[in-house]
Amino acid sequence: MSTQAVALDWLPQEVMENIAFFSATATDVGPPSDLLPLLLSCRSIHGALSLETNLHLCARIFEHKFDLGAAVRRLGPHIATPIALSKELRKRFVYLKRIRARTDSRLCAPDASKSQVLGELLWLAYLMMLENDGKNVRQLREYAGMEQWLMEYWFDDDGASLASKALSEDDWPLDNEHNSLAMWLFWLLLRPDRFQRTERNYRTFATILKPTALAANVYNICRTPWTDFVPRSCLLEPTRVNHYSNSYHLTPPTMATPAILSYITLMGSLIGSTRVVYKGPHTPNSFPSSLNQSLEWEPDWRRCTNLAQTPLTSQFPGAFVSGSLQGVWEGIFTYTEFTTYAALLSGRSPSILHNCMVAQHRQTWKLREYHLMVSREGDGIAAGANSSSLSLGDALKAFFPPDIRIHEHSGSAEVHEPGKTAPLFYRRPSTCDTEEAEGLEYIQDIIVVGEGHSAWGQFNLFGRVRPCDGFVCLSKEYVEGDRGQWLYRGYLVGSINGSFSGRWRDTLSLPDSNGYEGCFVMSRRR
Repeated sequence: MSTQAVALDWLPQEVMENIAFFSATATDVGPPSDLLPLLLSCRSIHGALSLETNLHLCARIFEHKFDLGAAVRRLGPHIATPIALSKELRKRFVYLKRIRARTDSRLCAPDASKSQVLGELLWLAYLMMLENDGKNVRQLREYAGMEQWLMEYWFDDDGASLASKALSEDDWPLDNEHNSLAMWLFWLLLRPDRFQRTERNYRTFATILKPTALAANVYNICRTPWTDFVPRSCLLEPTRVNHYSNSYHLTPPTMATPAILSYITLMGSLIGSTRVVYKGPHTPNSFPSSLNQSLEWEPDWRRCTNLAQTPLTSQFPGAFVSGSLQGVWEGIFTYTEFTTYAALLSGRSPSILHNCMVAQHRQTWKLREYHLMVSREGDGIAAGANSSSLSLGDALKAFFPPDIRIHEHSGSAEVHEPGKTAPLFYRRPSTCDTEEAEGLEYIQDIIVVGEGHSAWGQFNLFGRVRPCDGFVCLSKEYVEGDRGQWLYRGYLVGSINGSFSGRWRDTLSLPDSNGYEGCFVMSRRR
């Protein structure tokens, strides 16, 4: 035993723990490997300070290297015990080391056990990003090299997504849980300024992202039928995910939304004019730095949990943030040649999209959000909820009943529905935050109204927000000319600082049939 080890051995336990803590956290990213020499100095120190025996020390190391606040806020304080955090610390670095070694990013012989590990790895990385307050993303980027892992997974000829292999055989990339999570991670970690504006980079990204973003008949925008405003259940069975030593049932988000965001972002940065006013969607990497970045992803977390429930809720349980659609939005909508899209709907393979022209137009929206508030009774049931509500209309009309009239006032709106004697009084979110927070009232319905303009002319917008998952439908009606009516459907990704993204479609096709569709992305004006 060395003299230094003997000296340390006689130190008080709390002093030894502090020495061990500062050794383990000498570097912010990566495993606590600098602790190893201290643990190997003698048996008594190893017994007192090893991560297997000193759970309190392990928990301190976890809180230094990873973000914990969002997990406690969403899951409860029971997940932050020393034993839970010590298990989570070991688990995370096992998977981060796998990512760093590129163990699962490329194709190998089919293996059911490896598929399970890949699923656990992707769920861990996705939840770490939803809980990120600055530390988690550094572990994924700087230590694990998650961005390089995702480049191999998606764009390598032997990538584990099988996307390149499928497209080489003129087949569609798989729309499964692994690819959904990996596409979301690609968007959440995307830094478009890292890629040079070259033809090669454009081809690399467009080959995978273009068909996934444009083929609305293959890749759904939501997990429940978009035509159902109050769905009873999700189309996908939830996944049982182990997180902080507890099991949770979660439904992964669809891969279409991040594919659209990534496609429009990268195509704009790689081939667009360097002097365009609209620079593309706000990537998560460009969000303002704050101590509570994870609050941006609260609705995305709630969407995963809400869609795993049966039956689905008909109230607003957090998948949409009050007031998040209000304001001025700028963005683009894309469209392909009608004959090309008609051929796609007739069963043509992905190759038809590879060389097709994708046009785009800029547009600006000014939106106002109104809430129908309902008082709670003593038993928690809304007073008069059944009688004082707006009827559900045609899905192609953004679920608005026909011939309604909306009169806007300062901070409120009157909605007159034919056949009802009294109007419904909606109000702007700012006037009901206090009552809602105190639990005296809750939101029964959210409507959105506004106007905008594009190169095609001026238009009006109106629509509703689906309670269970925050799915937004907006009807776009041009004021003059023969531009007609269009339906915009999608999600707000990233809450207040995020982007509203999804697909538009024509309103002449029947709602249960595939129509003429394109993509759109709108970002809040900064």
